[in-house]
Amino acid sequence: MQFLIENIAPLMFGALVIVLLLGYPVAFSLAAVGIGFGALGIHLGLLEPSLAQALPQRIWGIMSNDTLLAIPFFTFMGLILERSGMAEDLLDTIGQLFGSIRGGLAYAVIFVGALLGATTGVVAASVISMGLISLPIMLRYGYDRRFACGVIAASGTLAQIIPPSLVLIVMADQLGRSVGDMYAGAFLPAALLVALYIAFAVGVAVLKPAWAPAMPGDAVMLRESSERSGLRSLLVLVVLSTVLSVAVVQTQLPGDTPMDEKVVILVLLITAISFLAAALCRVLRPGLLSRLAERAIFVLVPPLVLIFLVLGTIFLGVATPTEGGAMGAVGALVMAMSRKRLSWNLLKQAMDVTGKLSTFVLFILVGARVFSLTFYAVEGHLWVENLLLGLPGAQTGFLIVVNVLIFLLAFFLDFFELAFIVIPLLAPAAETLGIDLVWFGVLIAVNLQASFLHPPFGFSLFFLRSVAPDKDYIDKVSGKRTAKVTLGQIYWGAIPFILIQILMVVILVVFPEIVMVYKSGASTVDPDTIQIELPALDRIGPITGLGGD
Repeated sequence: MQFLIENIAPLMFGALVIVLLLGYPVAFSLAAVGIGFGALGIHLGLLEPSLAQALPQRIWGIMSNDTLLAIPFFTFMGLILERSGMAEDLLDTIGQLFGSIRGGLAYAVIFVGALLGATTGVVAASVISMGLISLPIMLRYGYDRRFACGVIAASGTLAQIIPPSLVLIVMADQLGRSVGDMYAGAFLPAALLVALYIAFAVGVAVLKPAWAPAMPGDAVMLRESSERSGLRSLLVLVVLSTVLSVAVVQTQLPGDTPMDEKVVILVLLITAISFLAAALCRVLRPGLLSRLAERAIFVLVPPLVLIFLVLGTIFLGVATPTEGGAMGAVGALVMAMSRKRLSWNLLKQAMDVTGKLSTFVLFILVGARVFSLTFYAVEGHLWVENLLLGLPGAQTGFLIVVNVLIFLLAFFLDFFELAFIVIPLLAPAAETLGIDLVWFGVLIAVNLQASFLHPPFGFSLFFLRSVAPDKDYIDKVSGKRTAKVTLGQIYWGAIPFILIQILMVVILVVFPEIVMVYKSGASTVDPDTIQIELPALDRIGPITGLGGD
């Protein structure tokens, strides 16, 4: 009995690990362990029976949490966009744009993965869409299977770190920080990660040209009658729009405007000017712009406008993340209607999947709250905090151990499960060590992104396996027999991108200012230096109305 009393916190944590390894659902495992050890603590005299009265309040706190409303909004938005054919249009257009250069299809997949991540925010939708559309084309034109699979699987996981990521919403809720700050902090790391992916693809195209060949000339459909690609008019339009937009931003915005707001407004202006110019050219001077330029502008502008509607309004402080998600959902419906692809069947499917995913997340959160109620009552958080604070190397030792732990646990646990179970235990120690929690959250989110690529349980790999050909088939366009894609090829293709993820974690640890730009618009006044001076009492007249002289 004395052993149980002294070690109930580590025993509780160990019991949770055992129950999870037995294969029980995470939400019910968390709740069962919490209730079971709560009853044991009451029996041992460690806890008061009145502790159970706090349970309804904690569950009510989840139900009344406005931040979590963003999850169903963003999920619904992503599903509508994915099922309305936006991914197909983007991949087709960007593929035509880059396809004529070596490795062009790989660049197109990475670029579209970033755009889908910024609009849909759903990894499954991104990977499955690009796997269905891009993989057959890449195999048709001779791309190495491992490279093609790795690019598609990794690009789909960009939805994890590019706002409006569901992971960042959950992370902000668990760390007690603003979702807007988390989005602003993740903006540059996400852009840098996309750049690293592209750099790897460029390296493969240069060093292994047979792995990433260019599309043949007859495969590029959007050509002019003169057989020119039409890239020149697109470049001229984009350059002129950018120069004009930069001039407007420099002259019209105050000098102290935060950088993230300037970037948002600049992108909006470039998009708006390019679209208006393309529309005027189509009406007033048909043929002035190439077919490729018109197609690129009219296909890329709607997703970019939706990105501004969601992220731009959040960064500018016009809308909360929940309101941004609601506007994004409405914008997705409008886009689907404009493409004449909105139907009752599509709405039903999107609402069904949204309900299931939202319920899945909230049930895990309820189970985590039941577990944490007992765990905190037996001072388990202090046990974990002392354990982590006792590591050698202070902040550095803590970060190394935490990132290795997250990396290993991601082999077995989903990112939602890790966020709800592990992050609340790590946050107090991180705050005690003086670590900025927004930076810590973005760092863990980048690490968690690799969980989708981990063989043998990476979800992104399974999503791709579900749509990749598992038997030899006859290509419909070329008429040639094409070999199947094996699970081993998918696994090997993911390895380089896992290494890139690890490199990204190291970069964020060495250069934390990449994330800390989220504070660029914050007040620089130190509260400790504020002085309040009151006039001397002899300068104040008699005080009346207080019942005295």
